[in-house]
Amino acid sequence: MTCGFLKFVVGQFAPVLAGLALHFVPVAFYLIPIHGVAPFKMKTRVQASFINVSPGAMFLCTAAQKQGTRYRPTALDRETKREVILEMHRLETLSRIAMIVIAVIAVVAALSQVESLLAPVVLALVVGIVLSPISDAWEKRGLSPVWGALTSLVISLMIAVLLVLVIQPVVSELMRQAPKVMDDMRSTIIHMRHMFQGIQDASKEVSDAITPATDGAKDGGGNGDKSAVPDAKDLVMLAPSIIAQALIYVGALFFFQLSRGEIYNWIAKHLAEPSSRGATAARLRKAETRVSRYFLTITVVNGGLGLAVGVAMQLIGLPNAPLWGLVAFLINYILYLGPAALIIALGFAGVATFDGVRVILPPLIYIVLNATEAQFVTPAAIGRQMRLNPLLVFLSLTFGIWLWGPLGGIVAIPLLLWALVLTNSLPDPKSEPEQKLEAD
Repeated sequence: MTCGFLKFVVGQFAPVLAGLALHFVPVAFYLIPIHGVAPFKMKTRVQASFINVSPGAMFLCTAAQKQGTRYRPTALDRETKREVILEMHRLETLSRIAMIVIAVIAVVAALSQVESLLAPVVLALVVGIVLSPISDAWEKRGLSPVWGALTSLVISLMIAVLLVLVIQPVVSELMRQAPKVMDDMRSTIIHMRHMFQGIQDASKEVSDAITPATDGAKDGGGNGDKSAVPDAKDLVMLAPSIIAQALIYVGALFFFQLSRGEIYNWIAKHLAEPSSRGATAARLRKAETRVSRYFLTITVVNGGLGLAVGVAMQLIGLPNAPLWGLVAFLINYILYLGPAALIIALGFAGVATFDGVRVILPPLIYIVLNATEAQFVTPAAIGRQMRLNPLLVFLSLTFGIWLWGPLGGIVAIPLLLWALVLTNSLPDPKSEPEQKLEAD
């Protein structure tokens, strides 16, 4: 009797109980954390109740269906479901951003760890892209690509040797003149202290800060020079690493020049959709052509700047004027940071060579010549559409130097330009007249 009465009650009230349970399950999740994990928002518990349905709720839904009733979601349920979907999309976006950040950190750490292996390879690829017109010229004449690869290799090695031969005497001269420069700076500061008595305290602090360094240079000048210049033991220890990196560079440059077309086709085949493989390969070749054309034009401009600097330094009587012109030509490839370093070096050379107001002539002349080149000559030569964003240039240089030192600064600008051209971030000067006609 009792069992029959219970069955009757359950049969009559099961649909009602199921509906009440489904309506109150979200409220229960406001108070009870899901699976023992407290959500970061109270609303998330309501949202999670529609995703993580408990076995009891599933039983109630099944009981309602067996009794021939159908649960109809209310407007509140539909709104909550929409919020759940929006929350899931937001969490998915945040997870993607977190994965990208983690991937970038991992890539940067890997690049830093494999510097000795990857840096010469990247340098070889950059030089190969810049010197690609040489290989193309040999191939157009019907000769083997080997000749183009060998020519590019010889030219790059000659430039490297020339760079070492030019920089070494200048650096040695600056190091030799360092004690004299410090003495001249100390004398200048003392003279300024006598001229401006009103700033005696500030000038005294500067003089006290410089005097110990000057005395140390006087007392231990020979020891300082010996510690600054690597001795034979240091060179012997560094020789295997330098030779290994040079061999990696030579091999990577030669084989890249030998098989550029095959590499581009392989990249297009494996990294692009089947319908856009031809366009991807053509874009890679177009980026290579524009980068090489850009650096060929910049080489001519830098050559003119170096010639002007050399002549100007000769006219004012600065020693080794041709070397300074050659340094100005080479260092101008490193935008912003290269000229800034040369201004400092010319300032030291002026202090070491001249007296009085003439000490500022070398850096001042170079600033005027460099500003003229940057504001007038370069835009006229390469067009304003190929001018790079100064912030991107500065950040890429900073990142490259921080990651791989001077070598990173050398490859930063070519890689940045190649990436911008490859992603169509720089307009094509040939297509610019056509775009103007279409706009008209």
